[in-house]
Amino acid sequence: MASSTTRNLGRLSEIAQVAVKHGFGYFFETHRLTDLLPGRERDTLAGVPSERGKHLREMLDELGPTFVKFGQLLSTRPDIVPPDIVLELQSLQDDVRPFPYEDVERVIHEDLELSVEQLFTEFETTPVAAASIGQVHRATLPNGHRVAVKVQRPNAPRQVDADLALLYQAARLARERVRALDFIDARQLVDEFSRSIRQELDYRLEARNAEIFHHRFAGHPHVRIPRVYWSYTRARVLTLELLEGIQLADLPQDAWEMEERRRLAYLMTETWMTMIFRHGFFHGDPHPANIFVLDEGSVIGLVDFGQVGKLTDDDMSKLTRLFIDAANERVDALPRRLAELGVRYPREREEEFLAELREMYYRYYGASLAEIDPLQVIREAFQLIYRLNLRLPTRFVLLDKAIATLGSVGIDLYPDFNVFEVARPYARSLMLERYTPQRVLKRAQAEGIELARIARDMPYQIHDFMEEIRDGQLEVGFVHKGLDEFMRKLDVAFNRLVIALVVVGGLIGSSLIGIFSTKGPQIAGVNFLSFVGFVLSGGLGLWLLWGVLRSGRL
Repeated sequence: MASSTTRNLGRLSEIAQVAVKHGFGYFFETHRLTDLLPGRERDTLAGVPSERGKHLREMLDELGPTFVKFGQLLSTRPDIVPPDIVLELQSLQDDVRPFPYEDVERVIHEDLELSVEQLFTEFETTPVAAASIGQVHRATLPNGHRVAVKVQRPNAPRQVDADLALLYQAARLARERVRALDFIDARQLVDEFSRSIRQELDYRLEARNAEIFHHRFAGHPHVRIPRVYWSYTRARVLTLELLEGIQLADLPQDAWEMEERRRLAYLMTETWMTMIFRHGFFHGDPHPANIFVLDEGSVIGLVDFGQVGKLTDDDMSKLTRLFIDAANERVDALPRRLAELGVRYPREREEEFLAELREMYYRYYGASLAEIDPLQVIREAFQLIYRLNLRLPTRFVLLDKAIATLGSVGIDLYPDFNVFEVARPYARSLMLERYTPQRVLKRAQAEGIELARIARDMPYQIHDFMEEIRDGQLEVGFVHKGLDEFMRKLDVAFNRLVIALVVVGGLIGSSLIGIFSTKGPQIAGVNFLSFVGFVLSGGLGLWLLWGVLRSGRL
């Protein structure tokens, strides 16, 4: 137990030193955290918070895999992270130093219970990609099939557990000491990250995701998903079909004509629209290293299925209505569509919300991505959210991240890319599909069954309601927001009033004793009991005054 605590303190000290090195020393001084840095002088903590997004990205990159992943999560939360930092964190990638081939052999042998030589006829010792959790090697199976073998870093779960413990400790410190972060539930944020990264530690989950995508896009002429080799897949080893192509990140800028780039950008967009609006199961991390260009640009291949988003039929239906209205310039319908998705805003400010939304919509509608400043768009959107006190649903966080990443990839690939040029015909086809006789009949059947169930249960519900009224068991509950805080402050006020009365009573009693008492011991010419009463009352009075001064309210 003691050694574990020592390791945590050592790692915490390392994190703090890296933070200071990258210009975040001012944070420790501002929020009274200098005690976390034993042995460091205050003047070494002086830091200028300029280029804070760049400093934060470099700091997380140096701290290692878990913190890189945490930075990637923060890049999806513009509701709690300033826009300039969000944009900088979006460039965080999992490009890290590979681990030795000896460790690769050991992990494969432990999980698959056979050596590399027994499992593969060829196995490249140099990895083609190294990420925060694992790295990928090319190999050949005994049947001649070329595969990509993803092997987890040794002791990755142990390192993740240790860093998660530190993040929970940091969340506790932030809640206790950093008042500027009161609007964030830091514990919930770390919980969200913990669930995500623990899922990525089990490659069998990623394999199942890959298999679902493989089935969904089976036979698609322009999208290829690698098949899973389950006999060569375990919790720490994942074996997929090797995609022979060029990573989008490695695509030469001058190798392709603009028309070819335009076709590729539109193909990517249509692929993700299909995932979101037709499948309800989408790839959550479409950065250029996860997209391959195959067959001279006519086909794209996807890899890395650790982060996927899932939408219910109801979510898909509501998103489709929002998408169709946005693509067809029906701005007046957007507040209602956003409300259906869970966005909440004060009803009395609906007209203001609509006016602001209409102004922002037409400012950017029809513009190419090259003409739009993403930082400005994010800033305006969240200024609107904060100004109108909107409440955003958290279940669409990964969808927001995927769309934002796809937009940045699109502008790099084809600067004149206009998402509405793709969206309008796609929305038209979605609308036609929604209103085919088969879909209408199916929806009517489902709604009819639901209405019949409600009608069937209604007499019983009315009967139960009347029974409760007759027996006097009807209860009405209400929630008074802020009542606990009000009661706490009221309790403090009454306690101070009682102490004040005790002080006054003590002073009056001591004065009366001093006036009328002529016998007994005396101190400085004052009766002993009177002197003790004055001292105790004075002490209580000073203590009460100090408490009032500390609260900042006189």
